Amino acid sequence: MTELEDKVREAVGKVVDPETGLSFAEMHMIKEVREEEPGVVRVEFIPSSPFCPIAFKLAMDVRNAAMKVSGIKKILVYCRGHMMEQQINEMVNKEQQK
Repeated sequence: MTELEDKVREAVGKVVDPETGLSFAEMHMIKEVREEEPGVVRVEFIPSSPFCPIAFKLAMDVRNAAMKVSGIKKILVYCRGHMMEQQINEMVNKEQQK
């Protein structure tokens, strides 16, 4: 794991799921953090439920936390295991394109 991946994993691990009050790290919700190219990091997470009503908010929280890490140029966030994962992924990653 690269240093940037470690920093991003630590930052997104601190995101709290408001439904449980636990962090992503405590809930083991971060599936993968990978630096695809210098400064571009992909984060995959699994919400606590395939029907989680706040999965989009959680994806945005992950993106916002990761963007605060020094050295980040772009973050790609992918929700996995949710009934609306495709729509969530498109919206979260499209927002960053603006």
